[in-house]
Amino acid sequence: MGQVIFIPRELDAGEPRVAASPETVKRLIGLGFDVIVEAGAGLGSRILDADYAANGAAIGSARDAGNADVVLKVRRPSEAELKGYKSGAAVIAIMDPYGNDAAVAAMAKAGVTAFAMEFMPRITRAQVMDVLSSQANLAGYQAVIDGAAEYDRALPMMMTAAGTVPAAKIFIMGVGVAGLQAIATARRLGAVVTATDVRPAAKEQVASLGAKFIAVEDEEFKQAETAGGYAKEMSKEYQAKQAALTAEHIAKQDIVITTALIPGRPAPRLVSSAMVASMKPGSVLIDLAVERGGNVEGAVPGQVVTTANGVKIVGHLNVAGRVAASASLLYAKNLYAFLETMVDKASKQLAINRDDELVRATMLTDGGKVVHPNFAGAIPAAETPAVPASEPGVDAAPKAKPRKAAAKAASAAVKSKGGA
Repeated sequence: MGQVIFIPRELDAGEPRVAASPETVKRLIGLGFDVIVEAGAGLGSRILDADYAANGAAIGSARDAGNADVVLKVRRPSEAELKGYKSGAAVIAIMDPYGNDAAVAAMAKAGVTAFAMEFMPRITRAQVMDVLSSQANLAGYQAVIDGAAEYDRALPMMMTAAGTVPAAKIFIMGVGVAGLQAIATARRLGAVVTATDVRPAAKEQVASLGAKFIAVEDEEFKQAETAGGYAKEMSKEYQAKQAALTAEHIAKQDIVITTALIPGRPAPRLVSSAMVASMKPGSVLIDLAVERGGNVEGAVPGQVVTTANGVKIVGHLNVAGRVAASASLLYAKNLYAFLETMVDKASKQLAINRDDELVRATMLTDGGKVVHPNFAGAIPAAETPAVPASEPGVDAAPKAKPRKAAAKAASAAVKSKGGA
């Protein structure tokens, strides 16, 4: 019998995604593993137990986690789940560790070797493992679909014998992976699209998708990107200037989609209550950063709020999970690609190389300790209880090469649909 990989059913009621697809199950078995899928694990993503079984997986129960050498998940395991894992098991998931030191310590106490997929370095070798990009891409798409549904008017301009329907105006704030896909989707649906971001490189990408770029382009703006390609937190002075520019622009928009996140920090506030109050009745704001405090003042996690002036603020959680059937297929491939790098091809056994740059970047706990430098020593594992899992992040701007690739792909999609 080979080493065992266990695919559990996610316990969070708001998480329909699953960490393996029938295709990746088949490929994992090809690597030499025995794969056990918990009954019903894929139902939220339209994957039946029979689909897994047809590709060689055994269908089991939560108790089978105790025999697993590797556990593949979407969300960080809860304290109850950890009690069922054997010490030394590798657990790979979106761990959401920032602000959850107690949960990280609980994984160390359980003795598991935990990997946070969202810490995958954005290098060429790891693009196929980039869960932030794969999931944010779908979140950007779904944000436009959600916005169109709440707007309850047509998006494209329509010239009819009975009169002309004007094109909707959509403003995208934050042009990472989610923002790029939101621009592309809104353009395909015929809206007039504008976008803004603090990173200078975003201007060219926005233009390549046929949208107009809106930003205060001063000296601080020109230096507003880290060497790793992430957005820097801007000064209060710049934020004030940018807010003044966007305030006037937002008042004219029909749909505003915000996607701005800074890794490890609360989401920046981009839209004030005064800006919301300036918008027309029936306008819609989609806040993709609501899980991290929100970009929009007044956004409520998990709710659609209608303001006194008739503006809807949409705070859906787990937006990628709203298209789970697609999101799970991409996420499963991300996990497979990463796990494959840790398998010895000769012995067909898990062989974690702790000197590998991907392992160093993503390993949170190992050998009973918290080992990631951002969290190591933060809380003694033996003294800290675990906390419930919270929502994983939506989007953080990737390095230049993956971002350009996303823009190119989105641009091609727009053109294939007849867009500019």
